[in-house]
Amino acid sequence: NHKRSVLHPTPLIVRMPIKTKLTEALGIEHPLIQGGMHFVGYAEMAAAVSNGGGLGTITALTQPNAEALRKEIRKCKALTKKPFAVNLTLLPVVTAPDYGSFAKVIVEEGVKIVETAGRNPKKFIKFFKENGCYVIHKCVAIRHALTAQRLGADMISMDGFECGGHPGEEDIGNWILLAQAARKLKIPFVASGGCANGAQLAAALALGAEGMNMGTRFMATKEAPIRPEIKKALVEGDERATTLVMRSVGNTERVYKNSAAEKVREIEAENPGDFMAFRHLVRGENYRKSFQETGDTKSSVWSCGQSMALIDSVPSCKELIGTIVSDAETIIARRLQNMVVKSKL
Repeated sequence: NHKRSVLHPTPLIVRMPIKTKLTEALGIEHPLIQGGMHFVGYAEMAAAVSNGGGLGTITALTQPNAEALRKEIRKCKALTKKPFAVNLTLLPVVTAPDYGSFAKVIVEEGVKIVETAGRNPKKFIKFFKENGCYVIHKCVAIRHALTAQRLGADMISMDGFECGGHPGEEDIGNWILLAQAARKLKIPFVASGGCANGAQLAAALALGAEGMNMGTRFMATKEAPIRPEIKKALVEGDERATTLVMRSVGNTERVYKNSAAEKVREIEAENPGDFMAFRHLVRGENYRKSFQETGDTKSSVWSCGQSMALIDSVPSCKELIGTIVSDAETIIARRLQNMVVKSKL
C-alpha cells in the first residue's frame, strides 16, 4: 500500500475520553458520529458504531417504506442499548418519498436523535422538536446553518466540499467552513466531510467543533454491511479517486471515479441540465447491487469522500473509534501542549 497511515495499527486504550457538548448532550462516550449513508446505514452499522462508543445512524430512505424503517429501528434496539440516530435526507428526486410517514415512524419508535439533511427542512425540524427529539442538521453552507439554527436545530453538522455524497454547489472546504461556523453560529456544530483520523478530530476541536461526523471512513470497517470489494477500493483509493457528477442539474454528488461516473460526466458535457439523459446511470438500485450483491466497483455511480486518502485498513468500529480518540488525545495533551512554552520574562 502506497499510503502511509497516521493511525496506530492496533487501538490504544483511551486514557482520558474527550468530553464535548456532543458527548454531553447525547450521552455518548466519544465525539464521533456515523452519518447517514445510502445502502450502508442499516441497523448493523448503526449498532456497531454505538456499541463502540460513538453515535450510529440508520438511514431512513435506504428502507423502501416507513414500515420497513420501523423494523430496522427495532432491529437496532435489539443490537444495542446505547443511543443511536436516524437520518432523514430531503433531496430533489423525480418521485419524492413520503417523508411524513418516515418522520412519524421515527417518533413513534422513540428515537430521540435525528440527523436531518437536504432542502427545506423547516417542517421536519419543527415536527421533531415538538416531539422531543435532538436535531442535528447537516448542511454545506453557513447561510443554511444559520437558517437551521433559526428553525430550532440543536446542532449543525458542517459538511465540507471534501465529503462523499452531496457537497452542494458552493465548493467550500472545511478549513474555511469550520472556522466560519465558530464565528457565526450560536449553537454547537460538528465537522463533517473528509474526516477519517485522530489528527483531524484534534484539528476540528481546535476550530471550534464539538466532534466529527464520518461516512466513508465507517464504510471501511468490518461491520459495514457492504461487499468487501467496495472496502478494498476505499483502502486502495487516494485523494484523486473521486469525481463530481450531476453538477449541470444543480445536485452535485461526489462519487467514486470509475467508468460509470465518467460516462455521466460525458453525457452532462454534451447535454447539460438534461437529467433524463443520464438518469439510468445514477439510479440508486445500481449502487445497491454493487454494495450488497456484486461488489463491482465500476458498474455503478456510488458515493464516497476524499477521506479515502486516509484509509489504510478495515478495523472494527470499536477499534477505529478507539484509535481516532487516542490519537486526538495524544496530539492535544502532548504535542500541542509542548508547543506552548512559558515566557522567561
